[in-house]
Amino acid sequence: MGQYLLRRLLLSVPVLFVVSVVIFAGVRMIPGDVCRLVLQTPDVDQAQCDRVLRGLGLDKPAVTQYLHWSGNVLRGDFGVSMISHRSVWGEIQDRMALTGELAVLAAAIAVILAAPIGIYSALRQDQFADYGLRILTVGWLSMPAFFVATLLITFPAKWWGYSPPVGYVPPWIDPLKNLQQLYLPAISLALSLSATLARLTRSSMLEVLHQDYVRTARAKGLRDGIVMFRHALKNAMLPIVTLFGLQLGFLLGGTVVLESVYALPGLGTLLLNSVITKDYTQIQGVVLFFAVIIILINLLVDMSYAWLDPRVKYG
Repeated sequence: MGQYLLRRLLLSVPVLFVVSVVIFAGVRMIPGDVCRLVLQTPDVDQAQCDRVLRGLGLDKPAVTQYLHWSGNVLRGDFGVSMISHRSVWGEIQDRMALTGELAVLAAAIAVILAAPIGIYSALRQDQFADYGLRILTVGWLSMPAFFVATLLITFPAKWWGYSPPVGYVPPWIDPLKNLQQLYLPAISLALSLSATLARLTRSSMLEVLHQDYVRTARAKGLRDGIVMFRHALKNAMLPIVTLFGLQLGFLLGGTVVLESVYALPGLGTLLLNSVITKDYTQIQGVVLFFAVIIILINLLVDMSYAWLDPRVKYG
């Protein structure tokens, strides 16, 4: 196990290298004049622009800029925001709690919705309930998160005059207000993920329920609940956990739009504002942070296989 973990961590290094190169090159393709954005005025002469570029280190060759930035990152220095002049890592630390809580809450809602729907649909294969639940999940899957978010803001406000509190209060300060601020965004994020997980849960359960060991367990007189949860569900979990790990990456990406719709000051809003203002250093820091989190999530998913299936061995 230790050797496998070490090997996976070492393989993550080239992945992060490629991600860093793509980020570094991609942000420089964003349209817009850095000088005017930094000085916040359209009237900029060449001398002012040269001073700004020189101060930001953007007058040097791209390779030199990348080596300087990546070297600082390896030392734990993500740089300073070009617009706010605050520490990039400090901005990430201030906002990561909100985005992390939103992603965890959305993932929890998705699992709570998907597991019963997928299991019940598999048990009622080709019956009316199965058809109804499959139609429901297809409907959820076809609605983008930002569209669901718009509906959840518009209709309660129009019908009942209700709108969620604006901003963010940490759960350790006011748990109730924190939940009021995040439950609608979490539902908006969770619906599409829950639909995908429910459909895969149904397919995996149907495959497992027709296996010989399940029929043997039933023939021995075991109760349906024991057969379902102890024998069938655990063996059907491998593809579900794999998809769940992959979908968590898309979940983090979805926070970019959802936080803006609900005016939440998280990493998604920070990234979107940084793209609009062409804040190179802030974009690079946030995207690289997301990349590290996604790599760690996939590593945890791979490590869970041995617990779910004893036949899986890590050499």
